[in-house]
Amino acid sequence: MSEPTLSGVGVLDKAMAVVGALEAGPRTLTELIDGTGFSRATTHRLAQALSAHGVVRRDAEGRYVLGTRLIGLGRQAAGAFPVATVAEPVLVALRDDTGESVQLYVPEGDGRRCILALDSPHELRTIVRPGALLPMAHGSAGRVLSGEVVGSGGWIETAGDRQAGVASVSAPVCDAEGTAIAAVSVSGPIDRIGRSPGRRHGAAVVAAADEITALTSH
Repeated sequence: MSEPTLSGVGVLDKAMAVVGALEAGPRTLTELIDGTGFSRATTHRLAQALSAHGVVRRDAEGRYVLGTRLIGLGRQAAGAFPVATVAEPVLVALRDDTGESVQLYVPEGDGRRCILALDSPHELRTIVRPGALLPMAHGSAGRVLSGEVVGSGGWIETAGDRQAGVASVSAPVCDAEGTAIAAVSVSGPIDRIGRSPGRRHGAAVVAAADEITALTSH
């Protein structure tokens, strides 16, 4: 009996597992095997096939890394997603106003995908890579996208929920029906922004989310 797969197309799911293992950075073949749980032969065959399509390549040290074809695909994907296009200048202003890292998340399956991220200028800061898929069950942005009712201030905050020592406050970007289609988030070390970041940054996050909502509705 074959193992269940995410999409029902086993070879595609396995290929994407290899790509997913490379999201964290360069990997040797042995590290790819450990990251995917596949046999050596299967992992090598998939990596070679993905290399032939430009999705995977080898770096100067012979490790597997994501291929350059993904650069163009990523740009096209971002360009075809209106909220990402209009949100960037708003997030730049939010980052500059708060001095903290800011992110924009959208729901994807059982998780949330970071489609934009701008890092705080502080040496100690929260870093979320664009493209990272995070769990929906943890973090203020996940709670926003899960449909949890926001408070009277229009935001949800968490502290040490997804990651120890990190707090965040998020607000929804909504469609015409009022459904959250994205979440704007400000995050940073608890030692700097406190365990109630909404008190300090909630209003700015809500204003940014409302601005993006207005821009995407036109």
